Amino acid sequence: MRPTPPVHLAADFAARGIADVECLFPDVSGYPRGKLMPAKSFASGAELRIAQAIPMQCVTGDYSYDPIFPDQDPDVALVPDYATVRPVPWASVPRALAIHDCVELTGEPCRFAPRSLLKDVMARYERRGLRAVVAPEIEFYLTAPSEDPAQPLRAPPMRGGRTEVGQSAFSLGTLNEHAAFWDEFRAALEALGVRADTWIHEVGLSQFEINLLHDDPLVVADQAFLFKYAAKEVALRHGMNAVFMAKPIAGQPGSSMHLHQSVVDADGRNVFSDPDGGESVLFRQYIAGLQANLPSLMLVFAPFVNSYRRFIKHSQAPVNFHWGHDNRTAGLRIPRSGPAARRVENRVAGADANPYLVIAATLAAGLDGIERALPPTDPMGDSAYEQAHTLPRSLVSAIEAFAGDGVATRLFGERFVRGYASTKEVEYESWLAEIGAWERRFLVPQA
Repeated sequence: MRPTPPVHLAADFAARGIADVECLFPDVSGYPRGKLMPAKSFASGAELRIAQAIPMQCVTGDYSYDPIFPDQDPDVALVPDYATVRPVPWASVPRALAIHDCVELTGEPCRFAPRSLLKDVMARYERRGLRAVVAPEIEFYLTAPSEDPAQPLRAPPMRGGRTEVGQSAFSLGTLNEHAAFWDEFRAALEALGVRADTWIHEVGLSQFEINLLHDDPLVVADQAFLFKYAAKEVALRHGMNAVFMAKPIAGQPGSSMHLHQSVVDADGRNVFSDPDGGESVLFRQYIAGLQANLPSLMLVFAPFVNSYRRFIKHSQAPVNFHWGHDNRTAGLRIPRSGPAARRVENRVAGADANPYLVIAATLAAGLDGIERALPPTDPMGDSAYEQAHTLPRSLVSAIEAFAGDGVATRLFGERFVRGYASTKEVEYESWLAEIGAWERRFLVPQA
């Protein structure tokens, strides 16, 4: 059932001169899709539909023809979450946006829609009297404009006309570069209700990280979705690109989306801690669930061919799912904290991943460990880089694990798993159709 619009919405739109509303939803890659609707129609609760296949649109713009997708390509309803109505900060004329759910015309959530998947996982926690709390750390690069995709990305020029040459990690001086972009970006995040915490210059050339504050999983996923949308739009206004590829520049660090997560009960008590402040049984079982299930879900955390370039030893990117206390070599890090803030940091996801799917997969995996009372390995006190590289090394192996070993199907259902895997196969076939610089450099005979 379509919710009733707030009674004040039409008056608010009229007072701000808003003529149109971006009716958005995240597709499987986390990209904003949807339709533009007149503000008067939106405020009156007008019905809006879109083709069911669009939530599973490939990043290339193609679609899978797997039989899991009906040949008739039926409609789904776009149902607004009125709590997400926000002004569009970068619009040339006053405009609003609202995040929508994709709902089958029968009233059931669309099983191909990432936001539906996350809401389903959250409902499983609620049925057990639990609630998850999450906070992502999102990295990205600012780059100069690039008209030729065959050419490497470059850092943008700084105020003095030169580009970064390195050694700028955590530099406040370099963080002050592109001040006009940062001022507008910060204002855009505030207008969109994105609650950011710390901002830092990361290790890579013109690479940055912004942490979002911890909150409800759906709220945070919506904020991360709008964060990436805003970064790209505001960067373009300043003659730059905001790039969320996992490994955009050869020889530079990859970009991650680390996810902090904890679980609280109905009274808001962190169930990862015992009354005496020690680690609880549920905490260990949750970690065990991550260790048991996340290897099969790598396609969510590393969704593109490029994603697998990031997992290199001694680069602060993980290569396995060991866990340890304040151990950044492990895929699962336990930050030092008091009992109330005890949490797990999943360090595997790349910045290119869909935040709804990353949060859903992580929370589903951890809850499964609790429900099955799984035991974890011993914590890793030394470098996890000295252990075997057990993460999938390629998109192909990740697709095979996701679609074939039954873990993803058990956690998310056959329709989503089959649809997502088939979409990734289409993208992989598209990648195979192109010849890259490495092949031309080393496989063409030298004169």
